[in-house]
Amino acid sequence: MQKISILYDASQAVLSTFDLDGVFQQILTIVRDYFHLQNVAILLRDKDDLYVHCQVGWDAGHDEVRLPIGTGITGTAAQQKRPIYAADVSKDVRYILSAKNTRSELAVPLMVRDDVVGVLDCQSENLNHFDSETIDLLALFSTQASMALQNARLHALERHRASQLEAINVIAQQMTAVLDLEELLSKVCLLIQEAFQLCHVSLLLKDEDELVLRASHGKLTARPLEDGMLPEEGLWQRALAAGKTLIENDVAKDSNSGLYLETASSMSIPLVSFGQTLGVLVLDTAKPGAFHVNDTQSLESVADICATAIQNANYVERVKQLAYLDGLTGIFNRRFFELRIVEEIDRARRYNTGLAVLMIDIDKFKRLNDEFGHLLGDEVLRQVSSIFHQQLRKIDVLCRFGGEEFAIVLSQTNALHALGVAEKLRKAVEAWQFPGVPRRVTISAGTANFHEHGTTRDELVKAADAGLYAAKQAGRNRVCLAPVPKLKLAQRV
Repeated sequence: MQKISILYDASQAVLSTFDLDGVFQQILTIVRDYFHLQNVAILLRDKDDLYVHCQVGWDAGHDEVRLPIGTGITGTAAQQKRPIYAADVSKDVRYILSAKNTRSELAVPLMVRDDVVGVLDCQSENLNHFDSETIDLLALFSTQASMALQNARLHALERHRASQLEAINVIAQQMTAVLDLEELLSKVCLLIQEAFQLCHVSLLLKDEDELVLRASHGKLTARPLEDGMLPEEGLWQRALAAGKTLIENDVAKDSNSGLYLETASSMSIPLVSFGQTLGVLVLDTAKPGAFHVNDTQSLESVADICATAIQNANYVERVKQLAYLDGLTGIFNRRFFELRIVEEIDRARRYNTGLAVLMIDIDKFKRLNDEFGHLLGDEVLRQVSSIFHQQLRKIDVLCRFGGEEFAIVLSQTNALHALGVAEKLRKAVEAWQFPGVPRRVTISAGTANFHEHGTTRDELVKAADAGLYAAKQAGRNRVCLAPVPKLKLAQRV
């Protein structure tokens, strides 16, 4: 009767709180004190393994192991869904050492309905410590403990969902108030990172067949990007191709394709607005196994809000850009170039990505104007602008710098690719048949790269101009890489 009373008190104690950590500690304390045990542990199930969630009395380091279901006394209890008892662990081949003073061990499965959620592991320094009555009491107590754990988990889940809904509402309210695209992208990352307590949030937006890192916020260390370009393989690429959210809770399996060095878990969510895929929202944490299927719906709702806000900001951006268009060619003017080159330099510096500037000039354009008139000269400018526009990516910034000179900003681009782009433009113009012009029209170009030729607007434009001058001096109709400044050469030596 006394033992029944003890069991009743113990059950009431574990059922008295909805705090999950509190329930775990109550279970450990009750089993240790009521049943006079030195070593007690709760192991929780993770798919086909058991891991130690909390324990008292185990030797240092032994609580870090993971046991496959069916391994050891605890794993056997989980597999067979019944208590497993070793009266003398030295004679039981299933025993796995966790404390040197253990002589007998009892493992009782923690079950919700017919599913094993964990194991209550009880160890004593005495041989044959557990009699049949004690085993029955602990089995009954484990039933109450399982109920308490389930109640606490459900309570924690409801609180978690409530906090997520609140976060979604806050994000939705703040997103609708921001119409500037660059400000919006930065704010999206900041709000999601803080609201969902993530280590890092990144926005990758589509440019034709490429994804470009447009904004990020967090505390992880950016992985050095080869030639300043995003890895071709990554969870985000697979999510974009599949058109659905993907989770990787063990990034170590695919460590070379992550965005950040410390990432252990990652989630990639496609950004879709009115059937159009805009990019991918990438969420990273330094904790393994951090993302659960239960979190997907809330985070997808946030992604939908962000996609709609980005689409709205894009429309506003297009309207604003009308003020930055060149009236003759329809491409951007120099004023827009001055705005964007500063933004792109700042982005390249923050995200350690590549950047190149191209300065291009139509060869002997004054002579063409003098021979065939300004109307034909204007048409040549329009057609050259059209050729450039067709050959470049959407994220590349094409501007008429003045007269017959053009300036192009290539983001996330290495030196070799920049030269290739310039050469492609040169060949396209050379091969073009300009109506009314009986001779070839050609261009000369100079390219300069961020870091190698400079880190400011003036340094990069000056270097690209030097490359353009070198191309002219070498006979025109060619592309030249800007010479490396003497200071940079001295630093290399």
